Amino acid sequence: MLTDRSLPALFAAVLLCGSLAAASVADACTRLVYLGADDQVVTARSMDWKLDVGTNLWVLPRGIARTGEAGPNSVEWTAKYGSVIATGYDVSTTDGMNEAGLVANILWLVESEYPQYDGKTPGLAISLWAQYVLDNFATVAEAVTALEAEPFTLVSDSVPGEDRLATLHLSISDSSGDSAIIEYIGGKQVIHHSRDYQVMTNSPIFEEQLALNEYWKQIGGTVMLPGTNRASDRFARASFYVNAIPKTENAVETLASVFGVIRNASVPFGINTPDQPNISSTRWRTVADHKRKLYFFESALTPNTFWVDLNTLDFAEGAKVLKLDLGPNQTNTFSGVANANFKEAEPFKFLGL
Repeated sequence: MLTDRSLPALFAAVLLCGSLAAASVADACTRLVYLGADDQVVTARSMDWKLDVGTNLWVLPRGIARTGEAGPNSVEWTAKYGSVIATGYDVSTTDGMNEAGLVANILWLVESEYPQYDGKTPGLAISLWAQYVLDNFATVAEAVTALEAEPFTLVSDSVPGEDRLATLHLSISDSSGDSAIIEYIGGKQVIHHSRDYQVMTNSPIFEEQLALNEYWKQIGGTVMLPGTNRASDRFARASFYVNAIPKTENAVETLASVFGVIRNASVPFGINTPDQPNISSTRWRTVADHKRKLYFFESALTPNTFWVDLNTLDFAEGAKVLKLDLGPNQTNTFSGVANANFKEAEPFKFLGL
């Protein structure tokens, strides 16, 4: 338990962590889960990156046979659930929601260290990590049980167009409000599973983020909140505001509040500090309404917010794969329900070894 005497030391740790994070080569994102009245659960995330990440939206039906794209011994599966996803460079799933209401989000974590892959065990390329979860599970508890058994070895690769390894962590949330954070620290999988784990950002590792956030809880968000773009500051702001906003039964007001929180944790467009590459512009935001199964998308470079209604999509086995082309920097303009704007397309190929 924290005491008044321990706060100065913890505050010093916060400052030290911020300094270390600023020196790290990482990019920033924020994810949060809102738990509201009338069983409302809403997950929001920002995608912060120094360059256009080539994101498009895709509708992927059930029944698609996949391989882990990690060589001859790749894990194999057939999708049990259809999903709507946002891609990175159209070679990976960075975000999405499946027809059961499960949401998966991939964020950057520079401290990630993955196991050495010898090719003898079932392998999964990191580009498919989120898709594996969306394809196979309806709830967080179900996913955690399966992942704890380590059915694959996660294999990372270079970021497209960059000479650095993709170091990522995964968050999942479901329509009950359950949540989990999955990281690889020191080559070992670490799973944090609790409805209380509503927020995830970037460095430091999640366990340390929780400790740092205790300081700001002691101060109180109505007194003072950290305002920089650093991950630990965004974590503190998102943690406070996601629980401070009203718990109304009005779904429209709920969405307005959640959008306000994720925008508050975003980085203004154009801010890309040369000596602090971890501070990058927010490119886009998504908000997933688990109860109503609506998936909202907002580009930083367009004035419109649009959404996909999963209730009216055809996820049946053998249904068409559909793509919504968002254009360079996600500047193609859509508004309202965008289902009709999706076009039939050949499935993209996940990045693999």
